[in-house]
Amino acid sequence: MSRSQMDLDLRHRLRAAGVRLTRQRLQLARILFTGGNRHVTAEVLRHEAEQAGTPVATGTVYNTLHCFARAGLLREITVDSACNWFDTNTDSHHHFLHQGSGELEDIPEEDIRVAEVPEPPAGTRVAGLHVLVRLEEDRSVR
Repeated sequence: MSRSQMDLDLRHRLRAAGVRLTRQRLQLARILFTGGNRHVTAEVLRHEAEQAGTPVATGTVYNTLHCFARAGLLREITVDSACNWFDTNTDSHHHFLHQGSGELEDIPEEDIRVAEVPEPPAGTRVAGLHVLVRLEEDRSVR
């Protein structure tokens, strides 16, 4: 697919999700949504944008990622208070967190079975379930 066709597809995808188009949003979408599903942090995306010749402020990257997540184009995964990942795969699934590298890896939804979900507090409903399995290196295996 040519770059112009790819840009038309991205423009359509963003507009269909209700995202206001800007040059920087389109450039970041090009980086995010070409090449298959992936997990990124704002810092990683900002670095990739610089490498692609599109320097962009860190605040702009964060705002764009949160905009895309609110529009349903990305899934935000909070690992801890200091680290949020964004997943281009918005289908229901779970994750391994490799604590040594900080990287995320998909776990298919059907590979996790939850026996029972607790009753939610009054006035709320369960919107989804996400399991984050934290992995550490097994030092006994060498």
